[in-house]
Amino acid sequence: MDDNALLRYSRQILLPQIDIDGQQKLLDSSVLIVGLGGLGAPVALYLAAAGVGTLVLADHDEVDLTNLQRQIIHHTGSVGQLKVDSAAERLQALNPEVKSLQLPEALAGEALRVAVANVDLVLDCSDNFTTRQAVNAACVALSKPLVSGAAIRLEGQLSVFDPRDPTSPCYQCLYGEGEDSALSCSEAGVLGPLVGLVGSLQALEALKLLVGFGTPLVGRLLLIDALDSRFREMRVRRDPACSCCAARPGA
Repeated sequence: MDDNALLRYSRQILLPQIDIDGQQKLLDSSVLIVGLGGLGAPVALYLAAAGVGTLVLADHDEVDLTNLQRQIIHHTGSVGQLKVDSAAERLQALNPEVKSLQLPEALAGEALRVAVANVDLVLDCSDNFTTRQAVNAACVALSKPLVSGAAIRLEGQLSVFDPRDPTSPCYQCLYGEGEDSALSCSEAGVLGPLVGLVGSLQALEALKLLVGFGTPLVGRLLLIDALDSRFREMRVRRDPACSCCAARPGA
């Protein structure tokens, strides 16, 4: 790290949980962010600001005017632009030392496997069950930690699934093998600060995992009730019969 980097990251380097060694880990890390919407926006901004070296941005969609109420990485001039390009431009302006790789596609199959294989950690910021299941399966197969968040209406959820930990459940242990039947934000609505809160917490969990401090939300599901400003936690156990993770090494 040069003097400019030491100055840029000085406030978090002061934390004994991070220090210079932890900052160097962040600079050397790469993460995949699946979805550059309401959740992915704060995730990408905070990880870039923190100095995570490489951010792989995956989203096939374009910026729409209705996105701007909550997807704070984009702006009015971004409407009609690919979200990955809009996000990359904002991240470059925020921290030019961070490398952004754009994947303007709905990741699936071999493309998803390759993307997951080439990073240290994955953040699921998508908005549909099919993508979440596919991302989870890839992370289990490749032993990559997954930080998963969701928000709709005035309710949010957050958990960490870490296949490197033999006690950790996976996403499918918690939610089963269902299908996309829940309402989307375009149908049910969502409040902007709520997705900002969930995304910020996802970024926090990612930093903890990358540096190696604190206690991540492995085996725990954080439930957020924005209407009454309440947080509660549920314990989640690994399903020994899970068709996704039961046969993973160490399980």
